[in-house]
Amino acid sequence: MSDNQYRLPVLKPEGNVPESQRLGGQENNVPVLATRLDEAIGFFEKNISDALGWARKNSIFQYPFVTACCGMEYMSAMAGRYDIARFGAEVFRGSPRQSDLMIVAGRLSRKMAPVLRRIYDQMPEPKYVISMGACASVGGVFDNYALVQGVDQIVPVDVFVPGCPPRPESLIYGIVQLQRKIDQQKLTELSSESSRVPRITLHG
Repeated sequence: MSDNQYRLPVLKPEGNVPESQRLGGQENNVPVLATRLDEAIGFFEKNISDALGWARKNSIFQYPFVTACCGMEYMSAMAGRYDIARFGAEVFRGSPRQSDLMIVAGRLSRKMAPVLRRIYDQMPEPKYVISMGACASVGGVFDNYALVQGVDQIVPVDVFVPGCPPRPESLIYGIVQLQRKIDQQKLTELSSESSRVPRITLHG
């Protein structure tokens, strides 16, 4: 095999910019300016992405969509005994346009499903959903025609919190898992949340 197939293409400057020195003499086709510029861009992009991820994961604004008894455990997690403010997620808003996390706590009827979807669409991106409890996740004990068997059929769910009802510690653990996901997201992944929305038509 020839060594030419492993060489990078020559990057020539545009305009009157003088060409930089080359590494390794005339045989190396990688300019010093191009390699250092790529390293600098990667360095700043990574650090900006890490800083934004740290800020977003510690400033979660919740929108509670509570329909059943899981709401009692949800309110307990906000109280002083568990103090969810330790994780930067204590702020909840009454408007979906000011929220980035929807917590669905309780069963979801088919008549309420279009309302849930509309509220989700009104949330700005990036947006996330936590399904709290067995009723919200899989329908729970209500296996009938009137209830949606899992809110992931209506909106994309990031974290499922099991239990009937789940304890406040379970909800806090779910929020911590979501914070880990937010911290690992890149800047290019922040505007792709809407592509995960299920396309399901409810009848009746």
